[in-house]
Amino acid sequence: MKTMKTFLSASIATALLAPSIALAGGSADNDARIAALEAQIAELKGMMSGQIQEQQVLASRVETVSKTAKSGPGYDVKIGGYIKADMTWTKASDGDPNNIGFYYPSQIPSGGVGESNDLDMSVAESRINFSATRDLDGHTVTFFTEMDFYGGGGNEAVTNSIHPRLRHAFLKYDNWLVGQTWSTFQDVSALAENLDFIGPAEGTTFVRQTQVRYTNGGLQLAVENPNTRVEAGTSFSDDGAIPDIVAKYTFKGDYGHVAVAGMYRDLTWNDGDDEYSDTGIGVSVSGKLKVGGSGDDLRFMLTSGSGVGRYIGISMAKGAVFNPDSNDIEAIDSTGGFVSYRHLWNDKWRSNLTYSVLNVDNDVALTGTGVAKEANSIHANLLYSPTAKVTFGAEYMTAERESEAGVKVDLDRLQLSAKYAF
Repeated sequence: MKTMKTFLSASIATALLAPSIALAGGSADNDARIAALEAQIAELKGMMSGQIQEQQVLASRVETVSKTAKSGPGYDVKIGGYIKADMTWTKASDGDPNNIGFYYPSQIPSGGVGESNDLDMSVAESRINFSATRDLDGHTVTFFTEMDFYGGGGNEAVTNSIHPRLRHAFLKYDNWLVGQTWSTFQDVSALAENLDFIGPAEGTTFVRQTQVRYTNGGLQLAVENPNTRVEAGTSFSDDGAIPDIVAKYTFKGDYGHVAVAGMYRDLTWNDGDDEYSDTGIGVSVSGKLKVGGSGDDLRFMLTSGSGVGRYIGISMAKGAVFNPDSNDIEAIDSTGGFVSYRHLWNDKWRSNLTYSVLNVDNDVALTGTGVAKEANSIHANLLYSPTAKVTFGAEYMTAERESEAGVKVDLDRLQLSAKYAF
């Protein structure tokens, strides 16, 4: 390149001085000089043509490398998530609601101290995720991890520092998934659109855990981490030797989708001296159906079974109870679900109306009357999205929980949120 610049400078200087030189010499000398100058110009044109061709080849190579980096064998890397700020005003009928970051049916206060109110502002639901996908010897490999900030820690006195919390971390290899993510028994696509972290929690199947899953079209088969919660005077938790086994099939069409899932569980509890066991079986039907042609939809979920336990209602119901007469544990039956209608007012405004309920069939002779019998909630919101990535909204929720003794406690909440997804 330096040689090229030198040659160009000399050529330009020669061209500028040529008329003066021509006037100073004779006719024969002028002809010789002009011929020499023409030869230099021709050489210059040749060098410039070669340089242009070289640059075109280089640009083509750069474009090829760029396409290869995006489509393989390099990684297709994505970073996503959202920033969400929430302000909640909560009124509880019997106790301080300060410990409730989001709607948690079993934690509606029941402290015997009367009505209490609480205002809270938080960004804990904000999350960030990272994924990398590549083609490896003809196989598609994906890595995904995500965290939010419901990990606790810090305080509201000065810094409001909060710890990050792992949500997902899994590897996908073609049709196989290995790692932590949503349970296969859960239908994420049918979840209600609420400002609350979960929304209709008592009626929602909601579990994240480590698993091995195989997917083929609409069929999914998985073995997942086992954990049994047992009522035995107090609550105990234990892991078994057999994984929870889940099968799900999702039907899709112009109408939306419907998913049917079944689960087998080996409920176990070891009290340190003996090990007890029972069988748990659950069924869940869920979906998201289009309503009309304006974008409205109906979302629903119904889950029922014996020993379903922690899979629904954020563990409001135990999976089993200890029976001293039979010296073994017995699965507890529970049924819950929700229905949610989403209406689009126009391309920027939308609303959701949701009803949710969970009923637990406890044997009070074994569990006592202090355990939860039923919980229900109603949610209504108005959401505004000036652009696809930004949402502002207001949501009102009212919820109630009843114990087997007939004691009822309730919760009312107004939530305002601002969210930016990236």
